[in-house]
Amino acid sequence: MTRIVTGMALAAGLGTRMRPLTNDRPKALVEVGGKVLLDWALDRFGAAGVERTIINVHHFADAMEAHIGAHPRAASLTVSDERDCVLETGGGVVKALPLLGEDPVFISNIDAIWVDGPEPELERMRTAWDPERMDVLLLLAPMQATLGFHGAGDFFLGDDGRVAWRGEAERAPFAYAGVQIMKPSIMAGRAATRFSMTEVWRDLVPRGRVFGLPMQSFWMHVGDPAAVAAAEARLTG
Repeated sequence: MTRIVTGMALAAGLGTRMRPLTNDRPKALVEVGGKVLLDWALDRFGAAGVERTIINVHHFADAMEAHIGAHPRAASLTVSDERDCVLETGGGVVKALPLLGEDPVFISNIDAIWVDGPEPELERMRTAWDPERMDVLLLLAPMQATLGFHGAGDFFLGDDGRVAWRGEAERAPFAYAGVQIMKPSIMAGRAATRFSMTEVWRDLVPRGRVFGLPMQSFWMHVGDPAAVAAAEARLTG
């Protein structure tokens, strides 16, 4: 099993769909189930043995830095400052490359939450990770076990574990669940400009280098106030 000691929490988004909850705070500091969204990601990393985490900040950056500085594991947390320009998921990772190192890393959105079963999802990912075959391993949510996701699905999954885009199909059985294992080297040569990680995946999927792992847990995509309320109800019900 590959030891993965570095993670990145993508926390620089504007959170416009989360308004009015984000009128006075960043999306990452919206509370769900007794803790803020950022801490859901940090707790998952901590449980998986991640020793250091990079967190990108932009919207309400001062409040983010205050929360990070007061966190019990603050010494293991590093800020990647995007105050000048929000870079989206891809550009944010490129900017953080000097902090990420060369070994595979966990990358997590902060609006994805779940309650792990007996085998935590990140441990399952680490067990499934094969650096000889994979450049990226995506955690995938079966569409029938999701909350707060309004799309038609993102991916099909082959018998060999490789993903294929939904493309022209009306629906696909899996949604991206917001966590991946990634080789930082796949971002080499890309500029720290505003772009999405999906651009990188679109380059790699036809080469057979992007794999998927279906979740065993129920996935909650917490992207707007209605999803916050629904997630709270599920967590407390």
